[in-house]
Amino acid sequence: MIANAAQLLSNLSHFVGVVMAPRRSSVFKHIEFLRLSERRLLLIIVAPDGDVQNRVLFTDTDYTASELQEASNYLNANFSGMAIEQVRARLHHEVDRLRGEIAKLMQAAVQVGSEVMSQAQDEVVISGERNLLAVTDFSSDMNQLRRAFDLFEQKAQLMRLLDVSSEAEGVRIFIGGESQTVPVEDLSVVSAPYEVDGQVVGTLGVIGPTRMPYDRMIQIVDITSRLVSNALSQGKPGGNAWNHALGGPLAQLVRAGDS
Repeated sequence: MIANAAQLLSNLSHFVGVVMAPRRSSVFKHIEFLRLSERRLLLIIVAPDGDVQNRVLFTDTDYTASELQEASNYLNANFSGMAIEQVRARLHHEVDRLRGEIAKLMQAAVQVGSEVMSQAQDEVVISGERNLLAVTDFSSDMNQLRRAFDLFEQKAQLMRLLDVSSEAEGVRIFIGGESQTVPVEDLSVVSAPYEVDGQVVGTLGVIGPTRMPYDRMIQIVDITSRLVSNALSQGKPGGNAWNHALGGPLAQLVRAGDS
């Protein structure tokens, strides 16, 4: 879905399409420990949506099966449905009430769980970078082109820019150096957040020259964000949701662009 959306934005705009992947919730539903060998455990974390993450834990203590069951039972009974960050804070205050080795195991599990949940949060999918080669402003200035491609490769600045976009409703425009947000002076960004069941989970947009047709870019970004929101909320990433949109407003934009 995310790759398709980035490509769609690029194809419609003839510039660069960019989509920040949906942020995962750090809430867990179930935690379990599985003993693999001496001082080596498998930590299994199940999210409310059924997503399963696992990591290997190396410990100083060789825990018994009953100790592992005790630790998982305590975490599941007291913290299921909470965000990992909240669990970490609560455990810090409750550690005195728990047996030392079990407390250490749970703290290690929460630390690793926090790292697991935060991984893959900052993925940005980019499509159509080569379209900038056809833009006169960039093809005649290799330094500007190089800075633009550095932005796409590093992604950290791009993530910060998209994070700013997600803080407001609707489409936002950042025009080059005037915005004091876009790190490349001759680049502009038209972006909008997208949602799942009414909650903003990511941002998408078009990156192009400062002299791009903003009215058209606003329409492309707005309609694509609505399309992605509808498809993700319906749990149907592709198929009917895409086909319906392509048969309606997006089809008109395609025809307008081709003409």
